[in-house]
Amino acid sequence: MRILCSNDDGIHAPGMAILEDIAREISDDVWTVAPLVEQSGASRAMSLHDPIRITAFEERRHAVAGTPSDAVMMGVSHIMKDCKPDLILSGVNNGQNVAEDLTYSGTVAAALKGMVLGVPSIALSQSRFNRANVRWQTARQGAPDIIRTLLAQGWPENVIININFPDVEPDEVAGIEVTRQGQRDVMSLYSEERKDLRGGRYHWFGFRGRQSNPPEGTDLRAIYDGRVSITPVHLELTHAATREALSGVKWT
Repeated sequence: MRILCSNDDGIHAPGMAILEDIAREISDDVWTVAPLVEQSGASRAMSLHDPIRITAFEERRHAVAGTPSDAVMMGVSHIMKDCKPDLILSGVNNGQNVAEDLTYSGTVAAALKGMVLGVPSIALSQSRFNRANVRWQTARQGAPDIIRTLLAQGWPENVIININFPDVEPDEVAGIEVTRQGQRDVMSLYSEERKDLRGGRYHWFGFRGRQSNPPEGTDLRAIYDGRVSITPVHLELTHAATREALSGVKWT
């Protein structure tokens, strides 16, 4: 199996080294094409107005001056065009990608780009409530067997698998749960106004480490309770009930 690794934290991020270790547990044919610098929050953005520059660190390890979607696109359609991947792994992200995070996550976007290009894709994230203390070994130890099981089971071509590991030590993981995408009941994103050394004002986005109270069966609840969350995700954004209601409207 030929595996392509990517992420949104950048090719030099600690989570990329963990992801490459995970991939090598599954295959000895591992390639990496990732953004040169961190692209967290880039969602599915593509560099339509800038040139794409590629830096080769090794024969199978490249960095792209662009977004996660750029990296996967260049990996599949250019760098690996004569040896396309059988599987794309994105991550391991520094922090969970759950609930509404999925709409702006570059980690999830890299997997979605792989899916669009016809390659089975999995996004992996390691939850943490302290950026300086990430329990990488939880994802490192748990991911290979989960990925093998997923590959044996299979999933539809228009779906990616989004895996989030809880912020606990490997031997404290309370189980594995197949979940649905949740929604926070508290706003964690905030904007802080600051002043630069010349007196100019600017704003900086940040996240408050506050937990919500999500219902059972959601990705949020699973990781809060120490379980690995596995969520099948696809691009269908149509709200069926509203579509049905509006279909009965008489338009003038």
